[in-house]
Amino acid sequence: MATILGIDPGSRFTGYGVIVHQGSKFQYLGSGCIKIGEFDFPTRLKMIYQGVTQLVEQFQPDSFSIEQVFMAHNPDSALKLGQARGAAIVAAAMQDIAVHEYSARQVKQAVVGNGGAKKEQVQEMVKRILKLPGTPQADAADALAIAICHAHSEQSLIRLAGSATKTVRRRLR
Repeated sequence: MATILGIDPGSRFTGYGVIVHQGSKFQYLGSGCIKIGEFDFPTRLKMIYQGVTQLVEQFQPDSFSIEQVFMAHNPDSALKLGQARGAAIVAAAMQDIAVHEYSARQVKQAVVGNGGAKKEQVQEMVKRILKLPGTPQADAADALAIAICHAHSEQSLIRLAGSATKTVRRRLR
């Protein structure tokens, strides 16, 4: 059983989602947004760091998953997104939590089965996978999707390790 904190970074809204994963089962623990507001940029980064630190202390996750930076049309936006990611990653690293990064395409593929899925499709699949009564807000849904992607990735690695062990045993016979 693993508790996973997923983060969808942003300099104004940082989505978060927390799930427990065991085998093929998922349990929803919480989600929402760290709302930053209209502050100078260093203050916003500090708020992201503090918000993620509080989430780590509250949920005690085993793993931390975050979306990788994608190259946007606006280089300034991409730089700010990278700095917001950095603040969140440092908050997890300071608590000695393993950090895992996934591209938006990987997340969509893991949750929807299509790397080019739209936001609404991701929200709907997150709702179904976690058996939520309502559709989560977009940033929270993205963060939950990142956590689900990590759970699927870990599960695949466990399966691969099991296959490798069986192969080694066969060779030893």
